[in-house]
Amino acid sequence: MRITNESEEFAGEINIVPMIDVIFSILAFFIISSLFLSRTEGLPVNLPSASTAEVKDTAQINVTIEADGDIFLNRQPIKLESLKQATIAEIAKEKEGLVIINADEKVEHGQVVEVMDILRQVEGAKLAIAATKK
Repeated sequence: MRITNESEEFAGEINIVPMIDVIFSILAFFIISSLFLSRTEGLPVNLPSASTAEVKDTAQINVTIEADGDIFLNRQPIKLESLKQATIAEIAKEKEGLVIINADEKVEHGQVVEVMDILRQVEGAKLAIAATKK
C-alpha cells in the first residue's frame, strides 16, 4: 500500500493547442473548397440591383455587354451584326433557350435595347436581364 503525500499530488492538464490546430486546418479546408463551389456563366460585370430578381435554373445562353460596349456570347467576343446568327445556332441545339443579358450598369440604355431587339427576332429565345438582389 502506498501512502500519498498531498504535496506529491500531480494536477492533470489538458493541452488544447493541438485541438485548435486541427480545427483551424479543417476551417481553412472548408473555406478554400467553398471558393470553388460558386458557378458563374457570364463575364464579371457590375450588375444593377432589383428587389424582384430571381435565380433561374435552366439551360442558358449568356450575352454580356461590358462597360466599354464590348459584346460577348457565352464568354466569346462577338460583333453585333453576327449576334443573331450565333444565337440561332446556339438555340438550334436545344430548340428553346433562355438568353440572359448581363449588361454593366454603365452601358448606355440604347445599346441594351439594340441587343434586345436583335435577340427578340430569334425564334425560341426567351429574354431575361441579369440583376443582383437588393
